[in-house]
Amino acid sequence: MENLPLDTSHPAVRDYLTLVRLQVLTPLSLLINIATVMVCALITSPTIGGLIRQKPTAISPNPAILAVYVAVLFLGQIGYCVILVLASKQETKRTLTKGVGMSLVAANFIMALWAIVWIMKWFIAASILQGLLLLFLLYSSLALYVYHPATSERPLDTMFIHAPIRFFVTLVLLALFPYCLFVALGLIHEPTAPGEYLSWHTWAGFGIVAGTNLLALLVVVTQLDIVWCIGATWVCISMWAQKPKPTPVYATTIACTILHPLALLLALAYVYYDQSPRRGRIALPPDREHYSNQASGGRAIGHVGPSAEEEGMGGIQATGPQEIDPNTTWG
Repeated sequence: MENLPLDTSHPAVRDYLTLVRLQVLTPLSLLINIATVMVCALITSPTIGGLIRQKPTAISPNPAILAVYVAVLFLGQIGYCVILVLASKQETKRTLTKGVGMSLVAANFIMALWAIVWIMKWFIAASILQGLLLLFLLYSSLALYVYHPATSERPLDTMFIHAPIRFFVTLVLLALFPYCLFVALGLIHEPTAPGEYLSWHTWAGFGIVAGTNLLALLVVVTQLDIVWCIGATWVCISMWAQKPKPTPVYATTIACTILHPLALLLALAYVYYDQSPRRGRIALPPDREHYSNQASGGRAIGHVGPSAEEEGMGGIQATGPQEIDPNTTWG
């Protein structure tokens, strides 16, 4: 790098080199992630979904519904790679390099490694990897929210930069990390005594589901985030679709499935009516007092004596027609 005819200490040069590295590493990491997850989900024995069925917990997601979620996530990341290569606006480049950066690259590599560790049944290592994955994604998500917020002026940035990151973090926060943690801690239900909900660790599952969905609900309401709403609702559907479930967890996931879109609609309606200009105002005509004040030179009704202007001019000038006293005039 020292022999290059470039000043690598210049901020613009550093940003350009960062963008070039991202243009190489991000598609590579995504390709490795897609290939690894597909092999572990379709070819290996056990598969990712098969192992989820073998280790049922109170918060187990449905593998088929979750697979569709991951497929949509991969499509969004492909769009992210296209934006990464074709970006021309400086705001978009700053969002890619400063907002997301290498976090998504690391997240894809960790996700691929997690798939291998998961089918090897190294559950503690899988939980640690999911925790690291969550940290990287939360960092990128917060950086985008705070420093590079989505704007309607750049809809492609919102669709292919912000949306995939939010979709990814929702999947890990609400589904993958809690489930891996439950399995690693042994909070599973062996299918030997169906109907014994005590062995499901019901209230631990209820606390995790309620807490994570409450956090997602706060994001949906405060940020009016459609992506978080879709992701959280999707995860809830995948949870109650995987049966059997203890009643508190089942009821909570169904309630959150309804609550997330409903809360978003109510928040949007509140913002719309709160920010819209007030219409239908009736302009009443001025009353008689207004005209009387204008006719008397701004003096109030019942005012006796000269006005301020008249006092300043010696009180000589009259402000209008006056009645003549005949006794004074003719002696």
